Amino acid sequence: MDLAIKDQLFLVGGATSGLGLGVAEAILAEGAKLIAIARTQKKLDALALAYPGQVETLALDVTAEGAVQKLKDKLGDRTLDGMVVNAGGPPAMPAKDTSLQDWDNAYHGVLRWKIDLILTFLPQLIDRSYGRVLFIESMSVKQPVENLVLSNSMRLAVVGFVKTLSSEIASHGITINILAPGFHDTPRIGALRKKNADLKGVSEEEVQKEFVSQIKVGFMGDPADFGALGAWLLSPQSRYLTGQTISVDGGVIKGTMG
Repeated sequence: MDLAIKDQLFLVGGATSGLGLGVAEAILAEGAKLIAIARTQKKLDALALAYPGQVETLALDVTAEGAVQKLKDKLGDRTLDGMVVNAGGPPAMPAKDTSLQDWDNAYHGVLRWKIDLILTFLPQLIDRSYGRVLFIESMSVKQPVENLVLSNSMRLAVVGFVKTLSSEIASHGITINILAPGFHDTPRIGALRKKNADLKGVSEEEVQKEFVSQIKVGFMGDPADFGALGAWLLSPQSRYLTGQTISVDGGVIKGTMG
C-alpha cells in the first residue's frame, strides 16, 4: 500500500529507540523525510546514515525548557506535514512512594511540553489546512498499569487535551490521535520489568512471564508492527479518523472500550 507520504516532512520525537524508532523507520521506508529528535547524537547519526538524504537530526531533551523553541529554529521557514509526539515516560513507582516533586516532574515531562509543542506548530498546520499529529502514550490511559501511577495519571490529561483539541481543528484538515501501546519489546518495558522485579523481590524473568501472561495473543509487541500503524495514521489515508486513543496491546485491556 502506498501511503502517499513520499517527501513529506515529519517531526519525530524519541526517534532512535523503541516505539519512536518503529514509527520513524516505517515512514522512512515510505520515502518520507524527518527531523529526528533524541538525546544521543551517536544514535541519531546511525539513523541518518541508514537513510541517506532523508533524516535531519537534533539532539536534545524535548521535555526541557526551551526545547520547543530549538525545534522551531531547526524547522525555519519550512512547514511540517506531521508530528510524532513522543518521549520517555516518568519513573515507575507505586502511588504511596511518590512525592509532590515527583508529580511536578511528571507534569513537565509528560504533559506541559506536549501542549507547548502543539500550540507552537498548530498555526502553520491550520494555515496549510492539513496536518497529521500522532501521540505515543500508553495503555495505562485505559487500564492502570501496576507501579506506574505517574503515567497512569498524567497521560490521562494528555488524552483530555487531545480529544478536546481534535474537535476544534478537525475542520482544518488536521487529525490528531493517540496510540496507547501495551507490552512491547522496548527499553522502556525493560526498565519497568526491572522495577517490578526489585519491588516484588523476584527475578526479571518471572516478571517477564507475568507480563506475557496478560497478553492474549501470547507474545510481546514488535515495534515494527506498531510503526506500521503509526505510519498509516500519519498519512492522508487516515483523514476520517481523529480524536481517537487506539490501544495496541495484544488484548491486555479487558474493558469493552479498549
